[in-house]
Amino acid sequence: MCGIVGFTGKTSCCEFLLKGRSSLEYRGYDSAGIAAVQADGFAVRKAVGRIDQLREEVEKNPISGVCGIGHTRWATHGKPSLENCHPHFDTDRRIALVHNGIIENYAELKAQLMEKGVSFVSETDTEVVAQLLAVHYENDMKTTLLKVLGMLKGSFALVILDRCAPDTLYCARSHSPLVIGVGQGCHYVASDVCALLEYTRNVYLPEDGDIAVVTPESTVFYGLDGKERKRVNVTVSWDTSAAQKNGFDHFMLKEICEQPQVIADTLAHYIDSADYTIRREHMPFTPEQAKQLKELTIAACGTAYHAGCMGKALIEQFAGVRTDACVASEYRYQTVVEQERNPEGHVFLAVSQSGETADTLAALRKAKQLGMRALAFSNVIGASIAREADTVMYTLAGPEIAVASTKAYLTQVLLFEILALDLAHLRGKISDEELKDALKTLMSLPRQIQSILNQRAIVEDFARANRACHDIFFIGRLMDYTTSLESALKLKEVSYLHSEAYPAGELKHGTIALIDERTLVAAIATQPQILEKTLSNMQEVKARGAYLLLIGTPPQTPIEGCTVWPIEDAPWYTAPLLATVYAQLFAYYTARQHGCDIDKPRNLAKSVTVE
Repeated sequence: MCGIVGFTGKTSCCEFLLKGRSSLEYRGYDSAGIAAVQADGFAVRKAVGRIDQLREEVEKNPISGVCGIGHTRWATHGKPSLENCHPHFDTDRRIALVHNGIIENYAELKAQLMEKGVSFVSETDTEVVAQLLAVHYENDMKTTLLKVLGMLKGSFALVILDRCAPDTLYCARSHSPLVIGVGQGCHYVASDVCALLEYTRNVYLPEDGDIAVVTPESTVFYGLDGKERKRVNVTVSWDTSAAQKNGFDHFMLKEICEQPQVIADTLAHYIDSADYTIRREHMPFTPEQAKQLKELTIAACGTAYHAGCMGKALIEQFAGVRTDACVASEYRYQTVVEQERNPEGHVFLAVSQSGETADTLAALRKAKQLGMRALAFSNVIGASIAREADTVMYTLAGPEIAVASTKAYLTQVLLFEILALDLAHLRGKISDEELKDALKTLMSLPRQIQSILNQRAIVEDFARANRACHDIFFIGRLMDYTTSLESALKLKEVSYLHSEAYPAGELKHGTIALIDERTLVAAIATQPQILEKTLSNMQEVKARGAYLLLIGTPPQTPIEGCTVWPIEDAPWYTAPLLATVYAQLFAYYTARQHGCDIDKPRNLAKSVTVE
């Protein structure tokens, strides 16, 4: 969840360490630090809080050096403090390092080191690695790394400075993201490609178990056996503007407003608009595999899990395939049932925007161990999930900088729409003409989303008028309940208000006791077959004093005092995406009313690479 950067070249490293760190601040913002190699040792600057605090510290006390490392911290082991801030050092300050991940056996290793007389200045698991490297140092850092990495359990991306090799970065990766960028006479290291876009699009994507020795002139990869590994660099298609606000006050609003374009880009990749057919080269199932498919298990976390719940409904209803949507952190421990299932005809699908979510990766690995074919949805080319899955479908959302996911969610749901329709067609559940009609419907989504965005002033006015509400409940049935889950999550992520989602029929089983005159109940109502029942549930909460908002099909008989954000001329399978756009805007404008840090909500980070 933390962000790490590194630079080695012929010019000052400080600019990149600060700018790259700033680009990765969404990965954690409890503290920040940089270190550079100088003739007399390491120059170090640290600050608790945001990158601005670190930048002020560097302006007051500038540093020089052509090789350095930096870090932005999301606290796991130890509170946010200068002592716990990266980079960390060994006792003699010969070694400096930054780390993203979790060293699971750090307590055992720390106890062993303390028995040898090593003293520690921090509470972190990372300092243990620095001290281990110093204690076991032999000849050079690469040789030492090969020895020490075998002692570590957990996930990590490490970037290391050795005072004895002042122009070299030593990198190691195990189940944690790392990218190495190739410049002119220099090399860059980062947790995420976003940090590199301003400087290069030519990158290496290290594999698990890789050690990289990075100098200004070259990057050489080695395996844990010490033998050199060949790695081919790739070109990143994202441009710099995709990681900038471009006139918007916040990345979240920018990314909400980018959704017509990213939906159009994803549609163009998977659908041939000339004849409204699915591009088979991008699909994970052959006709034979689709017919043999008996069961699909989807695993994901957070917003991606909600996309998976949408996928379950779509695939079951269109394709007639039994589908489970599981929280990835729970799936990996469901040993008995899963091990008894026949993997024949049972396919696993992992969903992750970053492709690095630790719990989702662990679930995918378990599924493969059980003999299942593993598919993946990812927004990041070359991410761990994409590389470990047997087949990957990419969303084309571009960089998503705001911590609260918006455009990535919509593109994930869109992939499920396309996959469900493709499976239905291959399995003979829908005809050629029915497929064409459904694909034409999907192609209208960018226009429909833009129409909602054009009305966002109405959403802003509503958020202002209902600023005093202290509880906000989202209700819905079937797919609308899933949209309610995502809507409530988005609101609580960025506004810190109490917000929950309930199946509309469940309010009266306890939750209705919480309803009073300061409660807002937002009903998602896009599914025609249960619209009347949802409207009845709205009347129940209105009778208890709640404010009402309806997102969906306008009722034939208006409900007095109820605000309606209409969704018309959209079928059951696309209307929930349109409702989600309204909910995203509501979350954003509510957070603005409360003066929240929208792009970097407290206690959160973008990519959850720890379990």
